[in-house]
Amino acid sequence: MPSLKELRNRIASTKATQKITKAMQMVAASKLRRAQAAAEAARPYAERMDRVLGNIAGAISNRDQAPRLLVGSGSDRVHLLVVCTAERGLAGPFNSAIVRLARERANALSNEGKDVKFLCVGRKGFDQLKRQYEKQIIETIDLRSVRVLGFSNAQAIAERIMTLFDQGAFDVGTLVFSRFKSVIAQIPTAQQVIPPLLQESGGNGITSYEYEPEEEEILAELLPRNLAVQVFRALLENAASEQGARMTAMDNATRNAGEMIRKQTLRYNRTRQAMITKELIEIISGAEAL
Repeated sequence: MPSLKELRNRIASTKATQKITKAMQMVAASKLRRAQAAAEAARPYAERMDRVLGNIAGAISNRDQAPRLLVGSGSDRVHLLVVCTAERGLAGPFNSAIVRLARERANALSNEGKDVKFLCVGRKGFDQLKRQYEKQIIETIDLRSVRVLGFSNAQAIAERIMTLFDQGAFDVGTLVFSRFKSVIAQIPTAQQVIPPLLQESGGNGITSYEYEPEEEEILAELLPRNLAVQVFRALLENAASEQGARMTAMDNATRNAGEMIRKQTLRYNRTRQAMITKELIEIISGAEAL
């Protein structure tokens, strides 16, 4: 049975932990507002970019002259999964949910006879994937030194992906990230970006446009830009999802710490009362013996 001193130390330790988790919850809540605003602001632009590219791609008459970023390499044998996770933990199931989706996708592709490679953006994804796919991870991009995500960070990642594609390292590229829905809901998402799955306009009532310069030239400029935009959107969605998940996790931890303090205090009081009662009995027994 623990002594009163041990119980007091446990209560003090739990209270200190509760203060830390409460502070982390408040910091996450503060960061969440900015991250959520940035993610929601990026969505219309990214979605509109997809529609514009779909319209232009639908107007191409000669697909043989279309950029490789649009039509792909002509094969789908090698898949690259760009797994975007956080650099830090203490965010509940946020990182593990993204990695789980990446594993499921990798296993499904492997069962189809495809080769799978990984490009990890974020240390937590690499730490989990290396246990099973260490030889298939071709690179890890560390963003720990980045305090505020900017488009330049996404552009550097997009350029690295395009370089690998131009070198023939893969045929199909997919972003794996978490889409922010609410503080308590983040949705792991897989989005194919090379070649992009564009919605081409068609049907009656659609205006036909003439492009200057030619569609191929426009796409050659827009496709790399679109890849950077989609990567940037994924990073922003991840940032908001991470803070939402951390806020929820720290709130739960704070509540659990409060419940532990209540139980430990109750146990301390019972133990103290039992010791006082025992001492009183010994004093009374000694007095009666005299």
